[in-house]
Amino acid sequence: MLDDFVIRAVLAGMGLALAAAPLGCFVVWRRMAYFGDATAHAAILGVALSLTFSVSIFVGVMGVALVMAFTVSSLSGRGFAMDTMLGVLAHSALAFGLVAASFLSGIRIDLMAYLFGDILAVMPHDLGIIWGGGGLVVALLIWRWSALLTATLNPDLAYAEGVDPRREQMVLNIALAIVVAVAIKVVGALLITAMLIIPAAAARPITRTPEMMALLAGGFACASVVGGIRAAWVFDTPTGPTIVCFVALLFAITVTLGQFLARR
Repeated sequence: MLDDFVIRAVLAGMGLALAAAPLGCFVVWRRMAYFGDATAHAAILGVALSLTFSVSIFVGVMGVALVMAFTVSSLSGRGFAMDTMLGVLAHSALAFGLVAASFLSGIRIDLMAYLFGDILAVMPHDLGIIWGGGGLVVALLIWRWSALLTATLNPDLAYAEGVDPRREQMVLNIALAIVVAVAIKVVGALLITAMLIIPAAAARPITRTPEMMALLAGGFACASVVGGIRAAWVFDTPTGPTIVCFVALLFAITVTLGQFLARR
């Protein structure tokens, strides 16, 4: 079955969707969209370093993403405006990554594949990395769900219940780094944030509980993977961007439906 590249693409997309969508709910609730964008941009620097030192792309990207997370955490609250700091780090990491890639001699690198993804080129060993990383993120979210939710809703209440909000923030940062590392092959660095935010945003207008929002976001993301790959096959369009377009249409539908139900 895995000899069929379309089946591999669907499985890869599902593995990413099931991890990114529930994590994206916390990104939406905490208004961390720009942080996710900065981490995704840093992935290109991780790709360049991986090729330079001949290590796994997954290891290099996750390492750079973790460095980005720890840097942001250490600089926050020290007189830096968060949006300004993230803008500097995001675009600096992307620029350094592109410049470093240009110095790679004797190594063929397809920057478009890393920027926008190449899900149809996923190999069987890539599926193991994607599903392994995605499973780790899902397990981490299930394990820390209550603490993460409490720290997100009310940091003071979290302290009262013995939960350290900064520790839970670091858990989210680690989970985000893992998702970025597994998503670089599927949708690319420039579209990772879309797969984090749009499914969660699409589920928000028509759900009433955090758990339902996370489950519905995962369902929307999986449906977008299947629908996007099918649409890309029919219309001969880039697969990664088509998947994002599909989930964007779902967002438009749910927002319209949510407004209609609110009026009723």
